[in-house]
Amino acid sequence: MRLFKNSKIRLLFSLLMPIVFIGLLIVLFVQKGTYGVLEGNFPPIEKLFIERVVFEPEEITLKVFNDGPETVQISQLIINDVVWEFETFPDSEIDPLENVDVKFYYPWVEGDPLGFKLVSSNGIAFEKDIEVSFLSPVADYEYVKTFVLLGLYVGVIPVLLGLLWFPFLRKLQGKAYMFLLSLTVGLLIFLGFDALGEAIELIGEVPSVFNGVGILVIGFLLAIMILGIITYKTEYKVKLQGDHSKNLAWAYMIALGIGLHNMGEGLAIGSAYAIGESTLGATLVIGFMAHNLTEGIAIISPLTRTSNKITGHLILMGLLAGVPTVIGSLIGGFAYSPTLALFFLAIGVGAIFDVSHDILHHMSQKHERGLFTPVNVSGFLAGLLTMYMTGFLVL
Repeated sequence: MRLFKNSKIRLLFSLLMPIVFIGLLIVLFVQKGTYGVLEGNFPPIEKLFIERVVFEPEEITLKVFNDGPETVQISQLIINDVVWEFETFPDSEIDPLENVDVKFYYPWVEGDPLGFKLVSSNGIAFEKDIEVSFLSPVADYEYVKTFVLLGLYVGVIPVLLGLLWFPFLRKLQGKAYMFLLSLTVGLLIFLGFDALGEAIELIGEVPSVFNGVGILVIGFLLAIMILGIITYKTEYKVKLQGDHSKNLAWAYMIALGIGLHNMGEGLAIGSAYAIGESTLGATLVIGFMAHNLTEGIAIISPLTRTSNKITGHLILMGLLAGVPTVIGSLIGGFAYSPTLALFFLAIGVGAIFDVSHDILHHMSQKHERGLFTPVNVSGFLAGLLTMYMTGFLVL
């Protein structure tokens, strides 16, 4: 027994020893550097990230984040090449990973471009340009109503209208049904790559300390892992309840993936209106309305073979796919965060690609050539082209 206890102690010691030593090494490095070399006359590593500019009547606030390892002291604010007085809240010294507000009086004129430059006490400059000055939205009734309606117009209503094709699509059989599944895969693959492109663009807007690539990878794989668990559980239920439960699960997962994608659309629309680009916002609304109508087809395709009454499910799926657009427009309008937007887009990409894989796997079980028949390839290309053509309305 004593030997067993000793072996357990040795095992615990072997587990903790590397952790203790690496901890001591980190403490030594932080305190002394590499034998004191880092205590030499090296320039400080200062990084400030101006996340957002908030316009109020005759007042402007810069939302600033310290994205570097050093404490930063702001010494100057320059607006359009003119030095300006300012106040920093809660403190003039910005510690690493700290957010502060830089507030100042400025008689700005709506529609004018402005260039902001913050200069640290070490002479390092951090810039932010605004093409159009515009009164920032505040969370009052009128603005909340506006952003909710934008989300409804873009996401909820078009997706629910797309579900109205269900009675027609339900009559499709044989090759027509496989064409419809292939069309769905084409729609989803296009949406997936569309969301992936948006996510990659957002990486450059995320503070480097948060590692945008890491957020993209984590969100993408998280969605795949969670949906993989759901798929496994669903396949077990299919053995007991038949294909109906599997098809319902597919449809809900498609709706979830589309919903997360649509949240990204809501973020884009809300932020466009929030910074005064109302023309861009209106264009996005019109384009996304037509774009999202086809998403209803993707949701209902797995359900066209079921004989059960699913009206309630269809409504829930439509809301699951559409309501995130409302949430996204509210976040984009009042507190847009590229970090949060990237995370949700990454989850959406993972969900869309995972569901696409499941449908392709199902098609390969029904036919040994799976997607690669003339009818199915035609459906797949039709799905890609449908999303591509409606995408022109967003431009």
